[in-house]
Amino acid sequence: MRSEDLRSIDQTTPGASDGGLPLSTRPDDDDVAFYAEHGWWISPKVLSDDFIDAAVDAAERFYRARDRTLPFEDGYSNWTEDDGFDVVRNNEFVSLQSDDLRAVACQPVLGAMAARLAGTTGIRLLDDQLVYKPPSAPGAMTAVGWHADHAYWGTCSSQRLLTAWIPFHDVDEEIGTLAVLDGSHRWPDTQHARFFNDADLDAIEQQFAADGRTVTRVPFRLRKGQVSFHHGWTLHASYPNTSARVRLALAVHLQDVDNRYQPARTPDGRPVKIFDEQLCRVQPNGEPDFTDPDVFPTIWPVH
Repeated sequence: MRSEDLRSIDQTTPGASDGGLPLSTRPDDDDVAFYAEHGWWISPKVLSDDFIDAAVDAAERFYRARDRTLPFEDGYSNWTEDDGFDVVRNNEFVSLQSDDLRAVACQPVLGAMAARLAGTTGIRLLDDQLVYKPPSAPGAMTAVGWHADHAYWGTCSSQRLLTAWIPFHDVDEEIGTLAVLDGSHRWPDTQHARFFNDADLDAIEQQFAADGRTVTRVPFRLRKGQVSFHHGWTLHASYPNTSARVRLALAVHLQDVDNRYQPARTPDGRPVKIFDEQLCRVQPNGEPDFTDPDVFPTIWPVH
């Protein structure tokens, strides 16, 4: 199934009156309040089985051949066959390499829900990651460590960035689902929380607790077609896959309409530069343009 077919699969429900989106599946006021307090929210089923099955096909085609390559070969994660097959595959910016996966990442229903949660009138794509996690033996260190997405986006001005996580099948702890530290988006001093490659989740949790944080781990259990959202400052990780099946998911990183480039520096004074800046057009003042529609398409537009 090609990208035009992915776009044509109906994700609405009969009788919907809010821009063609199912009113029953958009976050209501209680959901928005929950997200503000806890830093995460799980949707009802909003993507059909046919759509998810087509997304799996799109991922399999991507692994075999890509529609295009990026102009840079390093600075981001991009698994290839040369890396081996019995490994965690992390591919970033797949929406720029596959028309089919771009259609998945740019589903309007994702933007509509994200806009409601973030309290904004417009949502643009920022980045995306296709992650394939093969089965691993119990005790294997294949977990993804605790991190805050925004800690990797220092030159983004907005504090309302968020991520939609789309598993392509049912997920639980056994198959390596996502987990969050509840309310951690409100913790101070997490701007350097980048423990992505530290698979010992318990050890990092203990460090947070020793710093006086109230640590509550929440594993996500989603059914096929559900989507989870987490705030850009919410600390999250994923379990190792100890099942007999592959875990496949797409993380769609989203920016609100007000996000712009801002200069940033590391603690030792070096300029921060995120990979997104190398892909987009440059503004007249020489700064990267985070509204570039070719790289950061609008998913839920301002009306």
